[in-house]
Amino acid sequence: MKLSISQKLITLSVLSVAAAAFSATSFAAVDAAAAQALAKKSDCLKCHAVDKTKKGPSYQKIAAKWKGKADAEAKLIEAITKAPKVKLEDGTQEDHKVIASKDMAEIKNVVGWILAQ
Repeated sequence: MKLSISQKLITLSVLSVAAAAFSATSFAAVDAAAAQALAKKSDCLKCHAVDKTKKGPSYQKIAAKWKGKADAEAKLIEAITKAPKVKLEDGTQEDHKVIASKDMAEIKNVVGWILAQ
């Protein structure tokens, strides 16, 4: 079966959209200022920093750990919304704090910002 040029372009366009939709990175741009504001409001920055280890790992270290993993977004959303036990840099454990938002778009924006570090 021979496809015309327009059929090839349509097929390529559909495949491109599908690939982008199922990729680890989302189409929506991360609003870094909003993510940082919510992280600050939620006291995330007491234990985390972008580029240095504090009580918890840096966001760069978290992003590196989850890079290329299909479940990264889901796992990070769970970590910041369900207060699981987490192991701290000093080896102790405590409940992770819950983010100060129930808005899934805001939560996904914070997770996207973390993963972009």
